[in-house]
Amino acid sequence: MHLHILGICGTFMGSLALLARELGHRVSGSDANVYPPMSTQLSEAGIALLEGYRAENLVPRPDLVIVGNALSRGNPEVEALLDSGLPYISGPQWLAEHVLPGRQVIAVAGTHGKTTTASMTAWLLEAAGLSPGFLIGGVPRNFGVSARLGGADAPFVVEADEYDTAFFDKRSKFVHYRPEIAVLGNLEFDHADIFDDLAAIERQFHHLVRTVPSKGRLLVADGEPALERVLNQGSWSPVVRYGDAADSEWGFILERDNGSCFRVMHRHASQANEQQAMVDWSLSGLHNVRNGLAAIAAAHACGVPLSQAAEALGRFETPRRRQELRGEVAGIQVIDDFAHHPTAIAMTLSGLRAGLVESPANGRLLAVIEPRSNTMRMGTLRERLADSVSDADFAWWYQPPGLDWSLAPVIDVARVPGRLFNDIDTLVAALAEEARPGDRIVVMSNGSFGGIHELLLAALEKAHG
Repeated sequence: MHLHILGICGTFMGSLALLARELGHRVSGSDANVYPPMSTQLSEAGIALLEGYRAENLVPRPDLVIVGNALSRGNPEVEALLDSGLPYISGPQWLAEHVLPGRQVIAVAGTHGKTTTASMTAWLLEAAGLSPGFLIGGVPRNFGVSARLGGADAPFVVEADEYDTAFFDKRSKFVHYRPEIAVLGNLEFDHADIFDDLAAIERQFHHLVRTVPSKGRLLVADGEPALERVLNQGSWSPVVRYGDAADSEWGFILERDNGSCFRVMHRHASQANEQQAMVDWSLSGLHNVRNGLAAIAAAHACGVPLSQAAEALGRFETPRRRQELRGEVAGIQVIDDFAHHPTAIAMTLSGLRAGLVESPANGRLLAVIEPRSNTMRMGTLRERLADSVSDADFAWWYQPPGLDWSLAPVIDVARVPGRLFNDIDTLVAALAEEARPGDRIVVMSNGSFGGIHELLLAALEKAHG
């Protein structure tokens, strides 16, 4: 069967394309923005990519068109699709009908940390020999691909996004997955382009909770008021909490203050003694500790012993674009991170700041930020941006085209000094001149940022190499 995917370079749709190809389908797709890492892995899988949306992309006539949620009415390829009478379906519905039936589905949801936690969970299952399938909104470096089918009867891990499904289905994507295990990591306001307020997102999370069977499990982060409000709307499955609350079933103790070593504790009412295991890994930051704890709890629910999961977590590699080291020149590191929300920016910088404490170089933490997500472009959370960079030593702000509000007031009130740029080349030149050995430069954007990482590495090589 020939499947054609609209929006194929999106993290979800690109992963879906890999699964369809693995199932033996002929797959093609179109997108307005084709860039790595998704374009690279699609090309390596032999999937034809067409840049731009146009009616001609539907010739030769595919058997089925899978429509991404970034597409809307008025798009020329969408209009041609509707006029043609071709059958079409959303990505989440196709996944639910063609991949997930008969599988033990683990859905990882939350405003932040979904990609990392889902990657950790898949890796822990893999290390235990369970050969899981997965679809993740990033490329886990332990696997090298963002999706695979895995064993026929193996668990399937899916990053469960609350964003809407398609222009013809305004439900959140995750209501299609019907998980047996749902991880609810955190919840705050985001996606201002489709949700009016936090209560509207809480309602969608409640819809996810409604789909978890009574024999299933809800793994819920403690200390999250919005998640408690979700559960108060109704819950019909066992709820297992994790975090740092004294009464949570899964807890932790930091062995190093920066989170690079921590003790996991499993307190179960039916067990006379508490189970413990140590995690010693390359990551830092409290948010990563909590992500790791959630992954261990999810793997344990699939039968993976605590000690085995903790040992495997020590061999976990962060997904691409999640605190990913893109290169180092003269002791200056360039790190890429997907941070797309003030809270995500703050968590990323806090984790990297904690890592610097252990670094003998004792360099500076330099933040480079492009407000690119729909929520950021709308300016809904701009009053929180200034505080989000508090753990940096200096912030370099980029005003992208189409951002109709100025970042200048943010810089004026931030506790961290900063500079504003509206040209990437100028930003790169200034940053390369300013950087010195021992610095960590973390670039935060949910897009390609004009290829700034490679531009910056080349400029650093010229200035310091």
